[in-house]
Amino acid sequence: MDRAKRYLLTGASSGIGAQLARELASQGYDLALAARRTDSLQALASELQSRHGRKVVVLPLDVTDYDACADVVGLAANALGGLDGIIANAGIALAGKAGGGHFERIRLTLETNLLGAIACLEAAAVLFRQQGHGHLVGIASVAGKRGLPRSLGYSASKAGLIAYMESLAAEFHGKPIDTTLLLPGFIDTPLNEDMAKRPFLISVERGAQLIARHIDRRSRSAYVPGWPWALLGRLLPYLPSAWLARF
Repeated sequence: MDRAKRYLLTGASSGIGAQLARELASQGYDLALAARRTDSLQALASELQSRHGRKVVVLPLDVTDYDACADVVGLAANALGGLDGIIANAGIALAGKAGGGHFERIRLTLETNLLGAIACLEAAAVLFRQQGHGHLVGIASVAGKRGLPRSLGYSASKAGLIAYMESLAAEFHGKPIDTTLLLPGFIDTPLNEDMAKRPFLISVERGAQLIARHIDRRSRSAYVPGWPWALLGRLLPYLPSAWLARF
């Protein structure tokens, strides 16, 4: 019997999230799409329903409303007739130099990328414990492996999410709840299009294909793409700060 594929995807209105929704729907997933911009979600849902015939529902969500994260998990389960997985993808990248008076940017980035992701994943974990199965997916970043200049909040948020997902993996080891930690490199989306340098950039279509593959396989952890980031991700913590300063 095939495993059910009913997933809640946050941050689904643009970028990786929107393209990942297209990829998952093409592979037989029923989806609850959550984001702040419901007009974009409605258009995407209509596209997926007409093209792939999957069940797709739209749920408004600001992940910094942490109570709403718990509500959305329940709404997704009710709308889809059950919930088999959650993909915590919602994120922002507000750049700013240290000492530049950008604390509010850093705070909002942490509240969105880290606390918002944890709020959604924790709510789903409650449901998955109750039902005895589930899949928790966190979209982190190679930027979480080493703090990058002018990306203070972003690197810190993704480092925190990596640690959280590693804790989940240890806690649910040997239990029927799977965890997947994904660490994308540079994928061509509005999130990073203004950056001066985007080494080893891949298209959002290719990025979504690779992410969907790891979700479907329930990979424990993976870099996206694997080459060269699987190597570079391991080297980043040991690179001299002078090299990163040039980057």
